[in-house]
Amino acid sequence: MNSVTDRIANQNIIELAKQQYEQSKRNNIPYELVSLPSAGKIYPANHPLRSGQIEMRYMTAYDEDILTNISFIRENIVLDKLIESLIVTANINVEDIAQADKDALIIQARILSYGAEYPVQITDPATGNMITRTADLTKLQFLPFNLEADENGEFDYAINDKTTIKFSFLTQRETKQISQEHNVSGVLKGLIKQVNASRSANDIENFIRYEFLARDAKQFREYVQKHTPGINLELQFEGEQGGTFTSKFQIGSDFFWF
Repeated sequence: MNSVTDRIANQNIIELAKQQYEQSKRNNIPYELVSLPSAGKIYPANHPLRSGQIEMRYMTAYDEDILTNISFIRENIVLDKLIESLIVTANINVEDIAQADKDALIIQARILSYGAEYPVQITDPATGNMITRTADLTKLQFLPFNLEADENGEFDYAINDKTTIKFSFLTQRETKQISQEHNVSGVLKGLIKQVNASRSANDIENFIRYEFLARDAKQFREYVQKHTPGINLELQFEGEQGGTFTSKFQIGSDFFWF
């Protein structure tokens, strides 16, 4: 073996040893078992998220570099990179996680990193005034999700007596592939995995282009929206005049205090 090959081999060994060391140190950081709004139903039977739970570790000061990384901010991938860093469960690709579950992981990352108390601006319905209150993120509840999936994590939807489709909820990867020019059809191509007996991408595209009537497509999108798993961003707050009221709140750019 020549000297160049020796150096490359040694560098690979050193890099592998470094990765193993970093992984061993990461394994010592406390972590929590996090439940997913989808209960894992939206993933294939052999997917590690099918269990409906994922292991996520606490954030360290080193991870805060991700939140301030200019390149990540510019590319709008800060939260993807953060979640990727915090996930402990093996063989998880962030791009394969559905948006509904990713939102839950972001909230859980905030709880594990900076605590459950989050200041919010809401309107008091009794006075009409904007008030500042503290939301307890641990009290957030999942939206009801009762659809039953097949082994592929797909769901049946009958358009009419002659046409049935199978659909799955969009992953991060599929969402990123949707162009602004073809927003509606792009979403449909991401959602629909089978039309009657065909799983051909060409057949699905032709169905969307030439057969899927707008009114039927609208009803389908509304059905998907209605049944999408997620988190209910509604909590009870104390009003200015006493008593309590229920209100939704917005998650802002200050969620991670960067």
